[in-house]
Amino acid sequence: MGTALLEKLENKAGAEKYILQNKGGAKGNPDFPVSRIDCMRRSKETSIKAMSAALKKSSSNGSDKSVTTEEQHAKISEIRKLIGPLPEKLAIYCSDAALTRYLRARNWNVKKATKMLKETLKWRAEYKPEEIRWEEVAHEAETGKIYRSNYIDKHGRTVLVMRPSCQNTKSTKGQIRYLVYCMENAILNLPPDKEQMVWLIDFNGYNLSHTSVKVTRETAHILQDHYPERLGLAILYNPPKFFEPFWKVVKPFLEPKTQNKVKFVYSDDPNSKKIMEELFDMEKLETAFGGNDDSGFNISKYAERMREDDKRMPAFWTRGNPQSAEPPVDLNSLDLNSDSDASDNGKVDSSPSHVSYSETLSPSESVIVTKGSDNDSTEVH
Repeated sequence: MGTALLEKLENKAGAEKYILQNKGGAKGNPDFPVSRIDCMRRSKETSIKAMSAALKKSSSNGSDKSVTTEEQHAKISEIRKLIGPLPEKLAIYCSDAALTRYLRARNWNVKKATKMLKETLKWRAEYKPEEIRWEEVAHEAETGKIYRSNYIDKHGRTVLVMRPSCQNTKSTKGQIRYLVYCMENAILNLPPDKEQMVWLIDFNGYNLSHTSVKVTRETAHILQDHYPERLGLAILYNPPKFFEPFWKVVKPFLEPKTQNKVKFVYSDDPNSKKIMEELFDMEKLETAFGGNDDSGFNISKYAERMREDDKRMPAFWTRGNPQSAEPPVDLNSLDLNSDSDASDNGKVDSSPSHVSYSETLSPSESVIVTKGSDNDSTEVH
């Protein structure tokens, strides 16, 4: 059944036919008006193709396996041996907690986790995400399309609010850089005992024109490859009705831990609203999400918060080096193609890293990433 379903999803026509057959079609189901189906068809590349690739990859990753504490420590030590000595500036990104996240993202496969980590270290050395400052990206934030809330959830996790309909720029490079800034800021504000954050996505006013395939791809690449296991929960608040059927198609192929990271909440559904009450202090939660705080997003006040956070960022990434100081090594020595692990005879997964449901929500993130210019030739790696 899984193979047949994947074949149906391989092309747009097959996916649309599957939806129409299983959901009653545009005439039989008001959730699927013809205009929405047509809109999906007109897209240069719909998320169906990415979904198919992602399903194939995630289905080959196997289920999340249980690993004892002793085994975890052993695998962390293996990764450290494979990476070798690092410059102090890069070693700070290799804490035990960080290595554990990479191992979890690769189902505790040491070779795959090491390869993923090496790629991130190169990316951080070149892109320097921790050096992005508010003044550089402030124009991207003016409409409140992404911002860190001034409240946390009941588990103490940082909350990033996303409003895809509030896109205000067309630069792919600028949008990605601002997203990275927001991720770094969210991590900066996580409590010491927390590794994951919450995404609260408001779909008020959203339509498919807010989605850019190019930005979506780059976003998926950045989040999956360089921020593994950072997402604890994504709440889709009042999403378009056609989202859930897609999710139901994808869900059976995902590991339970990934399934539980996505919650659909509708303001007119008392049962789903309970999710918000269980997760947030309703007095602090914004009215847009059913809470009692009507202050809303204020760019001036937010700018002040971000400038203060910028001052804290350098110290955050220089605290307590997890490895003893070693002579710096050339970044090119981080060979991404020669990983070896005597304890793991499995072949390194060569599937495209740009689409993998097992690490994050992409390509579903095409519905939460805002629109950029298709003519923007700038790529971020």
